[in-house]
Order: sequence, then C-alpha cells, then structure tokens
Amino acid sequence: MSTDYLKKILTSRVYDVAIESPLELSPTLTERYHNRIFFKREDMQNVFSFKIRGAYNRMAQLSPQELKRGVICASAGNHAQGVAYSAAKLKCHATIVMPSSTPQVKIDAVRMHGGNNVEVVLHGDSYSDAYAHALMLQKKHKLTFAHPFNDPDVIAGQGTIGMEILRQHAEPIHAIFIPVGGGGLLGGVAAYVKAVRPEIKIIGVETVDADAMKRSLETGKRVDLPEVGLFADGTAVKLVGDETFRLAQLYVDEVILVDTDAICAALKDVFQDTRSILEPSGALSIAGAKAYLERAKANKTPLKNESLITIASGANMNFDRLRFVAERAEVGEAREAVFAVTIPEERGSFKRFCELVGPRNVTEFNYRISDQQSAHIFIGIQVNNRDESGKIAKSFIKHGFATLDLSGDELAKLHIRHLVGGKSDLAKDEILYRFEFPERPGALMRFLSSMAPNWNISLFHYRNHGADYGRILVGLQVPKNEMREFKKFLANLGYRHWDESSNPVYKLFLAQGNQK
Repeated sequence: MSTDYLKKILTSRVYDVAIESPLELSPTLTERYHNRIFFKREDMQNVFSFKIRGAYNRMAQLSPQELKRGVICASAGNHAQGVAYSAAKLKCHATIVMPSSTPQVKIDAVRMHGGNNVEVVLHGDSYSDAYAHALMLQKKHKLTFAHPFNDPDVIAGQGTIGMEILRQHAEPIHAIFIPVGGGGLLGGVAAYVKAVRPEIKIIGVETVDADAMKRSLETGKRVDLPEVGLFADGTAVKLVGDETFRLAQLYVDEVILVDTDAICAALKDVFQDTRSILEPSGALSIAGAKAYLERAKANKTPLKNESLITIASGANMNFDRLRFVAERAEVGEAREAVFAVTIPEERGSFKRFCELVGPRNVTEFNYRISDQQSAHIFIGIQVNNRDESGKIAKSFIKHGFATLDLSGDELAKLHIRHLVGGKSDLAKDEILYRFEFPERPGALMRFLSSMAPNWNISLFHYRNHGADYGRILVGLQVPKNEMREFKKFLANLGYRHWDESSNPVYKLFLAQGNQK
C-alpha cells in the first residue's frame, strides 16, 4: 500500500523539538556562479542536524506500552542524537548502536542529549554492521526499532524540510540538492516537493565511494556495496532502504557524485559565508550544486539567474578533522596544483626553473639531489582553475624540465609531499601500498600480526588527518616467490588498499636507484 506522504508530512509532530531552520542566500557562491544559491540551515537544529525531525516523529507515534519497553536504533551518529534527544523528551529508554568509526564528538553528544535514558553500544566499521547488531538486540529484548531512514514516519519527518523550503521561497526554484545516505531525507523532501511543485528538480548527492543510491537507480534494483568510504561518515551507507529506493525511483531526477576534495572545498565555502563549520555529509549538497553548475558550463549549457537550494544537513564535525579539510580544500577548489619536476644537475638550472615559476604563489617546495645527472623537485603552486595546472606543466616541459602533473594523484598529495628524498640502497625488491586503516586501537597491530615474519617493512608513513580512517603508506620487501601469499594477506586483512609500486612519483622520489 502506498503511503500518503503529503498528509503524513503535513501532520508530522516535528515542531515539538525542531525549529523551522532558516533559508539563507550564499553571497559568495551566488556571485561566483551567477545563480542564487541558498543554504537550508539544518545544522542549526538543537542536535546540529536534520535527523531530530524524523527520529522524534517516529517515536512520538509510539503507544505508551511501546515507549515503556524502549526503543533501539543503529546510526552513524546524527540519527542517534535525534533518538537520544527524543528519548529524554518522551522519557523512554533508548539503546543506540553506533559504528566503532563514529567520531567521538557524536558519541559524546548522544550521551549528553540522552542522559540516563540512553545506552550506547559501539559495533562494526559501518552503519550496516551496526544495523545488523541492532536487529539482534531488538529481537532479544523486544524493543521498538527506530530506523534512521527506511520508515514512513521518519521519512515524513524529514519531508517537513521540503515543506519549509517551498514556504520560504515562493519564487521559482530550479533544483533542490539533497545529501543521500540511506535516502530518508531524499525521499521525504522529494515526495512533498513533487506533489506540490513537480517542476522543481530533485537532485541527490552522494560521495564517489558511497554511491549506493545512484547505482541502485541505474540498475533498477537496490545495490549492496561491499564497502564504503568513511570521510562523509553520516552518509556511509552500503544499502539504501527499500521504501526510500521506491520514492527515489518515483521522484528523483538525478544523483550526482562528488569526491572528498570537493566536499572540503564546499565546507570552506560555507564557512566563508556563515562562519559555521559543517560536517562532511552536511556539505554534500553544496558540493553537488557546484558540480552541477560546473558540468552545465562545461557542456556549454550554463545556468544563469536560477535559484538552487542546498540542504546543509549537519554540523557534527570532529575538531581534529579540520586540519585535513583545510589542506584538501585548496585542491578541491582547484587552488593548488602539484608537480614533480626533474632538473639537470648543472650550474644555473635551479635558478632557471625558479624563474619559470615566476611570481606565482608557491605552496610547497621540496628539493633533493638525485644523482650526478639530475635532481627532483616536488612543488605546489597556487592556481585559479583546474586548467591552469596543465598549462604550467607544458611550460616546464617546453623549457627542458621533465614534469609530472600530480594534482590528481592521491599518493603524491597524501604522502610523497612529506617524504621527498627518502631513497635507500637497502630497499631491494620493495613494493609500495597505500592503505586505509580504521582509526581505532588495534588496527595497526592487526596489520603487523597478519604479516609473514620474513616480510620486512622498508617504509612506513602515517599522518593523522582527523578523519575516521588513517591513511598509511607502507613499503614492504616481499620475496617474489611469496607474492601469492601476499595477495591472500591483503584479501584477509580487509583494509582498502592500492598498489603504488608503479607510480612514477614513487620511482622519482623514493624507489631504490636501480629499481624498475
């Protein structure tokens, strides 16, 4: 039976706890893109995200007997805070299962909002892991499950955002951009907007490494992702809900994908206009709107003087993560280009290269003599757009300097820039891998204890980026006749990894001199 979402949204009980969040024009993005771009400020809710709407609306529908038995939920953090706040408001007990990778700021906030009404259980690496454990506890203790997205009352509660947007902006709207995890916010807003103003485009936004909804819509059935990236932890969902998928099939015009750098750039954009710091998932829609406008321009169908609404969905950001965000925002906005340049080891060549760089702002410069014939330079240069890096590289090459444009190379951006010049004659038969370790105690020891004892670690680089997983670069000396065992080790370990042994920037700056 199809749910009447228009009626459910209009009669939702969200305003017992939620505010009608403001819809604010972004002057910076409006001027830059020649379209009116608005932020729907759900980060200003009492739990700093939109999730309070759906959580409370679900729990407010429960009978006194159900409230007495208690509720349980699984959440990456924001729904958990909504359930915790609602439990305190309704005076019922809530068990909240959260992934072990959840930022500490969200765990602390859940306990603060719920007080003695809440028990927090940490389990698994993703929402899907936590969800499976929560279902087991629900059955064991006969609790009511408060699903974070695949529940009509939750979807209706989130849909009140769409109702507010249309009330706050009566003028024409080209599109509304909505962050997508499990799809509750997308489904609720889409159902209301398409019922009232069907001409408005509904565009979901996902990360490139957690694109379950886009893949599902493209294949016509729900796709269960084997793994998801954790930077935007609030939308790190492997499988969207069946009800939210049904609504997306009916009402969603498109799903756009954005990467980590684009999210970081969007976080900076919002900060410049509002002095507020969103969490990565909270800035997804802003990154999506920018990508949408840039794509239209690239396709020679630019938009002008249109109104685009973005939902700034949450602000539960770990403070330590800001270092990583600030570093990557420059790349995401194409403000920094990174190059590896080889210069001849002869008098005057270093000066000639510096003259070519000219008055450009240099963001990083690493120089290391390589051998009697050449030297390698790792340089970051501030640029105005993505096209400029290619022009700079061509200029270097034209003047006799072999150049690699590394602006899109993760190995270079994350690790090599901190390791330039680290060659060793002892690193024979070295292979190089990038890993993403879960940021939790024991992750490194699991890696080390799983290795064969005769595999030597020849290089190790870790930098705390304040994210939910650590980025590790490891050089390993594995005998060639044991590579099959090494592949089994990688498969059993289960950490995301990339073989960088053939990466040219590794060969320039780190590989043993005679290594091919």
